[in-house]
Amino acid sequence: MIIVSACLLGLNTKYDGTTNAQALIQKYSSSGKFIPVCPEQLGGLPTPRSPMEIVNGTGKDVLLGRCAVQGEQGEVVTSKFVLGAKEVFKIVEMVKVTAAILKERSPSCGVNHIYDGSFSHHLRAGQGVTAAILKEHNVPVYSEVELSEERILKLLRDDEGH
Repeated sequence: MIIVSACLLGLNTKYDGTTNAQALIQKYSSSGKFIPVCPEQLGGLPTPRSPMEIVNGTGKDVLLGRCAVQGEQGEVVTSKFVLGAKEVFKIVEMVKVTAAILKERSPSCGVNHIYDGSFSHHLRAGQGVTAAILKEHNVPVYSEVELSEERILKLLRDDEGH
């Protein structure tokens, strides 16, 4: 099974109540191999919700208690992001998850880059909270910007072997 950010599959789970639907990912959604997740919803945040960013760190720093996740108005939502990441990891433990496809730049799902916490659309290298917990547990994690049809087909083939 492959964990996929629900917004990439076309579900309206994005912070503003819309979607980040990716046609290439949706093309293979009927394979029965994708488990849609929204860590922010699993952590108890509503949709829609205000934009949120990791301030002064990355998802790994959040997991280590070194920094916070805050909303645009300054509200601290760190515990909800950590809870959401842990809930996603529970799913990984329940089923044989072989990989994850997550939304780049998200404070939960960012794989290689996240917004820098200034709410000015500047990026920094690093993972979101959920991507960090999955990588920490050796789950292969890919962002939608890294995907090609060949990579998705390989992930589906690799999943068949488990």
